[in-house]
Amino acid sequence: MGEAAEEFGGVTPDAARRLLLGAVEAFAERGFHATTTRDIAGRAGMSPAALYIHYRTKEELLYQISRVGHERAVRILSAAAEGGGSAAERLSTAVRAFVRWHAEHHTTARVVQYELTALGTEHYAEIVGMRRRTEEILRGVLADGVADGEFTVEDLRGTALAVLSLCVDVARWFRTGGPRTPEEIGTLYAGLALRMVGAGPTRSSG
Repeated sequence: MGEAAEEFGGVTPDAARRLLLGAVEAFAERGFHATTTRDIAGRAGMSPAALYIHYRTKEELLYQISRVGHERAVRILSAAAEGGGSAAERLSTAVRAFVRWHAEHHTTARVVQYELTALGTEHYAEIVGMRRRTEEILRGVLADGVADGEFTVEDLRGTALAVLSLCVDVARWFRTGGPRTPEEIGTLYAGLALRMVGAGPTRSSG
């Protein structure tokens, strides 16, 4: 679980972090509803009672995992969108980085992206707000490309969602040790995204 340990390295105390890592592992393997608090505590090397010292419910663990993952998504896309270069270069950078994160952190990303509906009402609304923000960021890059004559996009929102869906799906099938590295997949998907918007390849997309 080295990939998850990196994402949650800032969580303290150590017991709370270990529980989050155990939850990531269990949710990714069994799904939220099939996972018990005993299972999570066991993976963290703790008793079930110890879990409630740090988290009130199993859902709160999922919320913390989702929040960290979606905050990272916003940071990745914001950094690319606010960087220099043409819209095509920024789109390429955004897709490469977003895909790479979903491949390198595929276990965490599967939980972040595919267990969303198990969240409680307030937590769900907060996470959906962050997901909308990622869409807005990417849509802004696409709009810049259209305005500059680089892209041909009739449906900005639909295209932004399609590009994001393409990136997110990497977490579903990627396996460490497979035929392609996260970097190679990022490069491939950046090229695909550019073709989706009618742009030619950039230097950074391969």
